[in-house]
Amino acid sequence: HFNHPDYQTEWWYYTGNLRSADGHKFGFELTFFCQGVSRGKPQTSAWDVHDIYLAHLALSDLDGGRFYHTERLNRAGPGLAGASEQHAKVWNGNWQVQWTGNQQQLQAIAQNFAIRLVMSSHKPPVVHGKDGVSQKSAGGGQASHYISFTRLLTAGTIELDGKEYKVEGTAWMDHEFFTHQLDTNESGWDWVSLQFDDNTELMLYRFRHKDGSIDPLSAGTYVDAAGKPTYLGVTDFSMQPEKESYTSLETRAIYPIAWSVSVPALKLDLQLTAPLKSQELVSSMGAELSYWEGAIAIIGTRDGKPARGVGYLEMTGYAKREQSR
Repeated sequence: HFNHPDYQTEWWYYTGNLRSADGHKFGFELTFFCQGVSRGKPQTSAWDVHDIYLAHLALSDLDGGRFYHTERLNRAGPGLAGASEQHAKVWNGNWQVQWTGNQQQLQAIAQNFAIRLVMSSHKPPVVHGKDGVSQKSAGGGQASHYISFTRLLTAGTIELDGKEYKVEGTAWMDHEFFTHQLDTNESGWDWVSLQFDDNTELMLYRFRHKDGSIDPLSAGTYVDAAGKPTYLGVTDFSMQPEKESYTSLETRAIYPIAWSVSVPALKLDLQLTAPLKSQELVSSMGAELSYWEGAIAIIGTRDGKPARGVGYLEMTGYAKREQSR
């Protein structure tokens, strides 16, 4: 669950849907990225840059209609950022997740909001893909190791503009490490994590080619109530954008924020909607690194019966360099 220095890129992704005692709804994201830049060179100082650590933090005030996000960039230095199995921790400054047995304690403090949560895994981790490898495109090495905790029972506090909310809900954690880059024919991806009220989960992603077609190695995983995963290939599901969209005022990107999903073998037919349209994380390092990631609601049917829940939707590659102001 910690660092894998033999790989070029690694990330730890936390997202979740939370609610206060009076019903106020929030979504959150805390992501730690590690990118190797000069590994293999002798280290002469604690300040030598061998890895770059980027972190993103976002809070969706779903009932208040506001989206807050910030980012930070660090080198490891003398303990500024890192992922340590010895200390059971992933961190970037005072943003951190500390592991203690079956629990993960998350803390992130920003200028006008802070998140402090305790997350307990309700199910064993899920390894996505076939035989432990999540193939992303054709060819050797075009793959990752991808592990998720799909149902983290979560409780804690959110501080926003001087007010503290005690919250409960569920979170999802993704950990992925790889060396490949996206295939040159791919323009981005659409990804969803869905947590249903019946204690099951579904993860789907589709890679978009520059010509608008979908990569045949797009895939997903269904997790039953007991925690057993089932691999889904691209022909096992449909994930299609609907007409509703959000146009970013900052990057001019147009994001489809309503989706229809079906998994025939599971008799699942779903509609995914975003209660807050403006959940785009705009990167200070360029519009092309910006992406939409936000809380979503699920309504639909499973075998003719109501299927409901919450989730997160991520869309990358919609903002381009030439679109920014």
